[in-house]
Amino acid sequence: MSQVNWNNYACRDFYDELMAAPGQPRESAGELCNMLARFSAEELAERKTAAEIAIRTMGITFTVYSEGAMIDRAWPFDIVPRIIPTNEWRKTEAGLKQRVQALNLFIDDLYHDQKVIKDKVLPAEVLAQSVNFRPQCVGINPPHGVWAHVCGSDLVRDGDGTLYVLEDNLRIPSGVSYMLENRNVTKRVLPELFASGKILPVDDYVAQLYDMLASMSPRPGDDPQIVVLTPGIYNSAYFEHAYLAQQMGVELVQGSDLLVDDDDVVYMRTVE
Repeated sequence: MSQVNWNNYACRDFYDELMAAPGQPRESAGELCNMLARFSAEELAERKTAAEIAIRTMGITFTVYSEGAMIDRAWPFDIVPRIIPTNEWRKTEAGLKQRVQALNLFIDDLYHDQKVIKDKVLPAEVLAQSVNFRPQCVGINPPHGVWAHVCGSDLVRDGDGTLYVLEDNLRIPSGVSYMLENRNVTKRVLPELFASGKILPVDDYVAQLYDMLASMSPRPGDDPQIVVLTPGIYNSAYFEHAYLAQQMGVELVQGSDLLVDDDDVVYMRTVE
C-alpha cells in the first residue's frame, strides 16, 4: 500500500511548490511525486531513518543557545526535497548576481563619492548612525572593487509563488555547508532522483569559493595563504567553519592565531 495518495492531498491557502491541486503535481515535481507514491510506509520510514543516521555519522550539527547552555543538535532534514524548475532558477540566479553587483557598488559608493547620499536616495543620518560603517575604509579600493565576497540572500515565496529576497547577509553569510551536506544526504536516501541527470550539481561550490578568495590576493600569481576565521568551537556555525576549511584545504584559525606585524602584513602563528 502506498504511503502517499496525492488525490487526498490538502492544498491550503498558500503557494504549494509540490502540488497545483489535489492529485495534480506541478510539472517540475511530477517525477518526485510519482516516485514517492510508489514507496510503502515502511520503505519511506526506512529512508527517513537512513537520513537521520547519515546526519549523525557525518556530524552535521548546529548549536542552540538556550538558557545560557549551548546544545549541539543534529541538523533537521526533510527527505522530501524542494524542486525549483530550471527556468525559474536561471531567472533567480541572474537576479541574485545582479543584486550582489549592485550591493558592492553601493558599498563602494559609501566609501568614496557617496552619490547615494548626495542624491538623497539614502538619508545621511542613516549612514552617520550605522555602527557598521568604518571611517578607516574611506578611500580604500579593494581588489576588483569587491567589498562583499560572499552573499547569503534569503529567499521567500509570495502567495502567487513569486520569489523575493527577504534580506541579504553580507557580513556573516552562513548556511552553505548545510546545503552541500543536504544534497549529499539526499543522494544517499533518494538516489533514484539523480538517475536522470536532470538535477544541477552543487559540488563545485567549494572550488569556486577557493578560486574567488585566491583571486583577491594582493600578489597575483603567488600561492595565496587563505584561512577560515572562526570564533571557536562554541560558535553556532562552527560546523560550517570547520567543513569549509577542510573542503578547501586551508587552515581554520581563531583571532588569537593571527597577528599584524610592523610591515602591516597579517601573519599566522605556528607551533614552530
